Amino acid sequence: MSTIASQPQTPSPSNEPVRAYAPGSAERESLKAELVRQSSEIVEIPCVIGGERIFTGNTVDVTMPHNHSHVIGRVHLADEALTKRAIASNLAAQAEWAALHWEERAAIFLRAADLLAGPWRDRLNASTMLAQSKTCHQAEIDAACELIDFWRFNATFVQQLCADQPGSNPGMWNRLDYRPLEGFVFAVTPFNFTSIALNLPSAPAMVGNVALWKPSITQAHSAWVGMQLMEEAGVPPGVINFVNGHGPEVGGPALASPHLAGLHFTGSTPTFQKLWSQIGANIANYRTYPRIVGETGGKDFIVAHPSADVEALSVAILRGAFEFQGQKCSAASRLYIPRSLWPAVKERVVAGMAEMKMGDVSDFSNFISAVIDERAFNKHSEYLKLAHETATVHAGGSADGSVGWFVEPTLVEVDSPDHRMMCEEIFGPIVTAFVYEDSAWEETLSVVDATGPYALTGAVFSRDRYAVSQAASVLRNAAGNFYINDKPTGAVVGQQPFGGARGSGTNDKAGSVLNLLRWVSPRTIKETFAPPTSWGYSFLK
Repeated sequence: MSTIASQPQTPSPSNEPVRAYAPGSAERESLKAELVRQSSEIVEIPCVIGGERIFTGNTVDVTMPHNHSHVIGRVHLADEALTKRAIASNLAAQAEWAALHWEERAAIFLRAADLLAGPWRDRLNASTMLAQSKTCHQAEIDAACELIDFWRFNATFVQQLCADQPGSNPGMWNRLDYRPLEGFVFAVTPFNFTSIALNLPSAPAMVGNVALWKPSITQAHSAWVGMQLMEEAGVPPGVINFVNGHGPEVGGPALASPHLAGLHFTGSTPTFQKLWSQIGANIANYRTYPRIVGETGGKDFIVAHPSADVEALSVAILRGAFEFQGQKCSAASRLYIPRSLWPAVKERVVAGMAEMKMGDVSDFSNFISAVIDERAFNKHSEYLKLAHETATVHAGGSADGSVGWFVEPTLVEVDSPDHRMMCEEIFGPIVTAFVYEDSAWEETLSVVDATGPYALTGAVFSRDRYAVSQAASVLRNAAGNFYINDKPTGAVVGQQPFGGARGSGTNDKAGSVLNLLRWVSPRTIKETFAPPTSWGYSFLK
C-alpha cells in the first residue's frame, strides 16, 4: 500500500544561547576540566580521505600561542599524490550523496548541531581556546554557538531554497531542480574562526556537493575535532575529505583538476587573489565554470558624530578592537573621532585598556591572550615600531614573545587619515584614531569611504538621526555589514548575514540563503501535459 509523503519541514531554528561560564557554575567547571585534559595530551591529526585516517609522518607541531613551547598536536601533511587521491574519493562519493533527498542531508547536520550543543561542546570549545588562544567567551560564541546556528539555519535555508518554484500556466508544470555543482568544492579555511572552518565545507555539502577541505595548519587542532564530530553525526565517507597541507601540495592539484566546481575561501586578500588568478589561468580546462566565493581582508571603521554617546562609543572601541586580540576580519581598526569628544573617549578607552588582563586563556580573568603565531607577532611588532616612530601611542605599544606571542592592546593616534596605520590591515590588537574637526563631518565621511581597498564592516555612532542617515548613504558601499550605535563585530547567523565587497570579498553572505544559492546549479523543468499535434499557428490561416 503506497503512502503520500508530506512536505518535510525542518525544526524552526533559533540562535543558540550563549553560556556565561560564571564562577561556580557547572559549565565553567566542566570546561576547565576539559582544558586540563586536552593540555595533557599531544593529538596526532591525520588527513581523512574516504573515511580513512592517514598519518603521513610529515608533521608540523601545533602549539599553544600563549605558551608556544607547549605542543598539543602534530599535523600530518598531505603531498600532491594524496591530494589527488582525496579528489578521486570526493568524486566517487558525489553521485550517491547528490541523489540523497535534501532533508536526509539536512538531518545529518541537524544532528551535528545537537551533538555540539551537548556532549561535544566542551571538547570543541577547549580545543579552540588552547590552539587559537580564545577566551572561553570567544570560543563559546564561535566554536559552539555560531557553528550550531550555521547548521540549524542552513537546514532551513535549504528548505526555503527548494520551495522557491516558478509559476505555471494551464496545461503545463514548471519546476526548478536545485542540483549540486558538477565536481568538488575546494574549501580553504582560516585560523581565526572554528565556525567558519566547519561551515565552508559543510554548507556546500548540505545542498549535495562534495568538498575537499584544507584547514589552516594553525587551526588544525579544532578542525580535527570538528571533522570527528561531523563523522559521528553521519557525514558519509568521501563527502568531506580533510586534507592538511601547504598551498602548493594541496591547492596546486585542487585548482588544476578539471573537476573543480567551486572555491569556498576565507583568508587574506592576497591569497584569494592568487587563487582566483590560478583559476582564471586554467579556465579552459575545467568541466564547468567554478563558483568563486571568498571573504577576505578588512580595515574596519568606527566613525563618530559629535552627537555620539561617549560611553557607548568607548565600549564599542574596547570590545570591537581588542576581543580575540583583534584577530577578526571585522575588528575595529580605524577610528574617526570628533575633536570635541576625543579627550573623553581617549580617557575612557585608555582606562578600560588598563583594566584588561592579558595571559593564558585557562585563567578566565584574562580578556587578552596571544596572537596566533610568530609570523603574526613579528608583523604586529613592526606596526608597533611604526607607531612609536611616526604617531602617538596613548596606551600599550609593546610586545613580548618569550613565553607566548603576546602583543599589548594598543591605542594609536595619527595626524593624517592617510597614515599607513589607517589604511593597512594589521589583524592584531592595535587600533588607530584620527581626530577630525567637528565641522568636517561630511568631509570625514568621504575620507572613510575612500580609504583603503576594503569594505567589510563599519559602524557609525550618533544620536542625531539626520547624521545617521547621511552616514548610511555616503558609506553605502564602504561596508557589507554596517552598524548603527554598535561595534562592527559580532554578526549573528540568521540576523546579520556576513560579508563585504571591494577588497573584502565576494559578499555572498554566510549565514543566509544567499550563500547556499552559490552552491547549486538550478535546472528548469517544463512538463507539457497536452502537447500540440500540429505545427501550424492560427496567424497562418
